[in-house]
Amino acid sequence: MDKKTIMIIEDDSFVMDIYQTKLSLEGFDIISANNGMEALKKLESVDCKPDLILLDIIMPLVNGLEVLAKIKKDDRLKIIPVILLTNLSQKEDIDQGLGLGADDFLIKSHFTPSEVLEKIKIYLNSNKE
Repeated sequence: MDKKTIMIIEDDSFVMDIYQTKLSLEGFDIISANNGMEALKKLESVDCKPDLILLDIIMPLVNGLEVLAKIKKDDRLKIIPVILLTNLSQKEDIDQGLGLGADDFLIKSHFTPSEVLEKIKIYLNSNKE
């Protein structure tokens, strides 16, 4: 089985740290970005094609919904599953995120890192080519 790569786009270093540690221990390669602009720059590189993207919405410079919209417009990237992991819990935010093409919308306070990991595994397993 190939080692899967997860991109974590998160501006909160504490949250980033938790997920980087958790996912690394599970054997995933991690690409991290602290804001949307950094994420888009990394994704522009041809060798940067994560198997799944964990994306925060509220971030400086370029927010998560803008990043999501750009990913879904890019033919090379649009097939990558994107899970929004955010503190926003308003129905409009959820609808907007899913409407832009996110595969899932997880509210940080409602999910433990282990539960998020389970979700990640579900998406990675359903995307076997």
